Amino acid sequence: MTTLICTLQDHRDDVNWCAFSGNLFATCSGDKTLRVYKSRDFSELPFSPLYGHGYGVHCCCFSTCGQFLASCSTDATTVVWSTDTGEIEAVLEHPGRSPVRICALSPDSAHLVSGASDGSLALWDFPSKQLLRTGAVNDTTMVACSFSPCSQVFMTGSTYGDLRLWDLDMNQLHAEKNAHDLGVTCCTFAPSILSGGQVVQFCLASCGQDSQLKIWAINKFTPGGYKMQLLHTLTGQAAPVLSCSFSSDGQLLVSGSVDKTVAVYDAKNAVLLYTLKQHERYVTACCFSPTSPLIATGSMDKTVNIWRLDDGCSDRERSSASRFKLLVSDWSEGDVSAWLAEEGLGGLVDTFRANNIDGTELLSLTKETLASEMHIESVGQRSKLLRKVEQLKSDSVCSGIPDEFLCPITRELMREPVIAADGYSYEREAIDGWINTKNRSSPMTNLPLLTTLLTPNHTLKMAIGRWKTSH
Repeated sequence: MTTLICTLQDHRDDVNWCAFSGNLFATCSGDKTLRVYKSRDFSELPFSPLYGHGYGVHCCCFSTCGQFLASCSTDATTVVWSTDTGEIEAVLEHPGRSPVRICALSPDSAHLVSGASDGSLALWDFPSKQLLRTGAVNDTTMVACSFSPCSQVFMTGSTYGDLRLWDLDMNQLHAEKNAHDLGVTCCTFAPSILSGGQVVQFCLASCGQDSQLKIWAINKFTPGGYKMQLLHTLTGQAAPVLSCSFSSDGQLLVSGSVDKTVAVYDAKNAVLLYTLKQHERYVTACCFSPTSPLIATGSMDKTVNIWRLDDGCSDRERSSASRFKLLVSDWSEGDVSAWLAEEGLGGLVDTFRANNIDGTELLSLTKETLASEMHIESVGQRSKLLRKVEQLKSDSVCSGIPDEFLCPITRELMREPVIAADGYSYEREAIDGWINTKNRSSPMTNLPLLTTLLTPNHTLKMAIGRWKTSH
């Protein structure tokens, strides 16, 4: 079940794209502006809207840490904005000054690709904002681009109808011609990587003017070479499909169409789950929130709809989920009481209330405190309670912490994030230990690490610091 929870009506022209970060949501439009909202309540930030483009804005995307927002426009530029201040950090002029139709940031935030109306591509070093190299496909317009989850390759789609896989040296690794009759409109990689034996597999969705949404498997073979295989063709919409996006776990796929509908699919089984009919004109944009069960859809009717996916959980489960979005140290006395009841310790609720125990004090409890100050006489209850508290302390993974701030190995908030050779960021101590015991393989792909050199991720560390300060 899906529920429309709000409609944003701030743009004065077609909404062309929308994007989530961990705590922000951005839209861009033919009215030359971008708008930025808090994803918690969809209130617009004080510095929004963002003015800086001379013509309509076609695409926008966040860096993984959420510190930057990139946007591209018919004015032949890609602009990088600070999400802290709304100020312009850099203006990247596309080679040849052709209108830029698409831009994409790699998951490791090391590279940005922009694609233009003349079929040209520009690959930028994102930290330095310097142009690295260019490529092109003649006689077409680049309208789609997505980086693989490993950040080492990216896919482009064009009005010619082809999908092309590129490496960071701008070598074409594979070309799937006539992937969509009459032209590709969007493509997006699923966030997960499957690996086994000599093969690493990515999953890609693409859509086009042929009214079809397709799911592809892209296999990378260890000796070298890529193979692209069509897995599913989804025909749940009756007109050209203009946009598509995977959920953060890769299990769901959403698409928007000229038929004014939004389709939500079970991506693994290629089954249509929902058809949403709320927009009055073409649905041009769609995306999932990485941290909440939300879908955003943008349209030529100048609106953006925010939908909630109902997971069918009970009120009690929903209350529990809301509580665990907080750090334990932020729990109220009521949260602590609810937690005690759920853990089978309801008999202690009155004692905890009488002593005004909130989340911070819960974490600081000791055997001595429980016995001498709170007068809990049962040794069994004291031991069980302390075991549960230790479990809370060790379980630092909660939905309130953006996933990109958690080390993939320990699933704990990173203190010293570093980038490994596979393009992923890890806690330094954790990846050091992994390398020393796991034969130099990547924790994410299982492929050999070409080097054990670890690069400090200063941008991510600063983002984590800001998040901790605000929470």
